[in-house]
Amino acid sequence: MSGKPVTKRLVFHIGGYDPITSQVSAQRRFVREIARFQRTWSVKAAVDGSHDTADQIRWNVTTTGPDWLVETDYRLVQWHDVIEGYGRRSIGSRIFVGVLAFLDFVLTGTLWRYLLTNWRYAFFFLYPWVTFGLLIAAAFLIGVFAFKITGSIPIAAGGGLFGVAAVLAGPWRWLHLGNLFDDWIFSREYIERGNSEIEQRLDRLAAELVAAASSSAADEILVIGHSLGAVLAIDLLDRALKLEPALGQNKIPVTFLSVGSSILKIGLHPKAIRFRMTVERVAKSRAIFWGDYQALIDPLNFYKSRPMAEMGLSTENEATVRVVRLSRMLDDDIYRRIRFNFFRVHCQFVSGNDRRTSYDYFMLTCGPVSAKAQTLAPDGAVSMIADDGGLIASAPLSESELPGSPVVAA
Repeated sequence: MSGKPVTKRLVFHIGGYDPITSQVSAQRRFVREIARFQRTWSVKAAVDGSHDTADQIRWNVTTTGPDWLVETDYRLVQWHDVIEGYGRRSIGSRIFVGVLAFLDFVLTGTLWRYLLTNWRYAFFFLYPWVTFGLLIAAAFLIGVFAFKITGSIPIAAGGGLFGVAAVLAGPWRWLHLGNLFDDWIFSREYIERGNSEIEQRLDRLAAELVAAASSSAADEILVIGHSLGAVLAIDLLDRALKLEPALGQNKIPVTFLSVGSSILKIGLHPKAIRFRMTVERVAKSRAIFWGDYQALIDPLNFYKSRPMAEMGLSTENEATVRVVRLSRMLDDDIYRRIRFNFFRVHCQFVSGNDRRTSYDYFMLTCGPVSAKAQTLAPDGAVSMIADDGGLIASAPLSESELPGSPVVAA
């Protein structure tokens, strides 16, 4: 394997805009999915000790193989309270502000940039608005139909209002349209003025990260952002660099992984100047290694894109992009069952695998091979872990072996 085995790791994980999965159920999912990791890689794992604060939920993970042991201090950054705040707004307010957000992304040309960069993501953007529009149109047709039958304007109006009420009581909730509206409302607000509550939290976490980088016994600090969480992860690292410009250069290496990320969701908006400057500062910090994992089948990420280039930023220090195939991570029957459940497919980036592949969330966060070495290796940790879960020695991997452009990985 490349370099010394990792024995201690500190992980800061920032999840995406997910109002469906609470922080408590996220921990249960972690425990459930790491069981799949154990079966796939022939290793053992134990999760214990949960400590909640206003900023994060912490627990310890001990993973072992025949000739290695890793202790992971896992920290799930909390921002579910912020997400819940958006969901507590009135339906009327969410619809009105949501339509404004939709118009903003369309009129600023951001939708067009989505189409040019990844048409699948553009369809993901359009889905809630088009679906809601069709449902309201159906409610309107109910009113028209009632008028044709009765010739009564009051009855027609009542029929239309009944249709709207039915939409809000049924499909609005069943299709999670309110959550999708909130996602784009939050994104627009983040672009224009940020979010003070999240910023204060990231400031505290940045101070914690810097302190850990100078005093922790960890062999590696891993900051991993999934979906929209990758945007906040970059924000976190930028704040940490402002506190300590030499972050990652001294005692403990720092790795940043964006997985199934929504970085371009924000970065392609013309008003996201502040965010693009943040990305550029983090990318210029050579001591922080950045790996970006993408997948074709996931419409909620930007497949086969180069984040820095797409945002018009210097590509001198761009991310190492790895294109992975989610279908190869799962048993065939499971993949067939979930392939059209786009949210579940998107969550495979943070779930356990049924097969050994170049990308495995739990191997990256809890395995004996550094996340950087796994990202640089063409097959991840596959050629570094034996059938019995033990380590396989191999020649060190050069950091220049993989270019910054997309590379298909098995």
